[in-house]
Amino acid sequence: MDYACASASHQCEEIANRLVMLNKKTKFLKTLKFFPELSLFLVLIILSGCGSENPTQQVKPPAEAVPVVPDRPAPVENVSQVTEETRQTYQWYCTQCHGEKGHGNGVNAPHLVVPPRDHTKASYLETRSDEQLFEAIKLGGLAVGRAPCMPAWGNTLEDKTIHSLVSYIRELCDCEAL
Repeated sequence: MDYACASASHQCEEIANRLVMLNKKTKFLKTLKFFPELSLFLVLIILSGCGSENPTQQVKPPAEAVPVVPDRPAPVENVSQVTEETRQTYQWYCTQCHGEKGHGNGVNAPHLVVPPRDHTKASYLETRSDEQLFEAIKLGGLAVGRAPCMPAWGNTLEDKTIHSLVSYIRELCDCEAL
């Protein structure tokens, strides 16, 4: 019996403590309701600690910052030949978005915010130089002010291969460079 009474007493005490805590929380929330400036101040204090884990170790830029310029490709001196390897490279890396025949209807095309370029449309591709196409492939769409979904292939493909892909795109559109 004594154990049962002690247990019940403990439970009652625990419930009473919870009610006191709840009452304190309620009073605090009511205080915040009547003092919006205090609420805003507390939110700002909390958020100021969310910036970084250790603010004393933030990296500061050097006094004279040197602008980062992406590697510019060498101008196209001679038109690269389209080989079977070029076609296979296009099939492997490009068809998911641009489609097997280059119409911009690849399996990923419906899921992209910006539709992939149709490589068979001479009306657009004739307004672009080979160097512009090379840069779009090597550096990615975002780097050349085009579609951000176009990935940069410069770390994957060699310049020679990219030049060959530019020639293949010219073959698909049956058009000349600007």
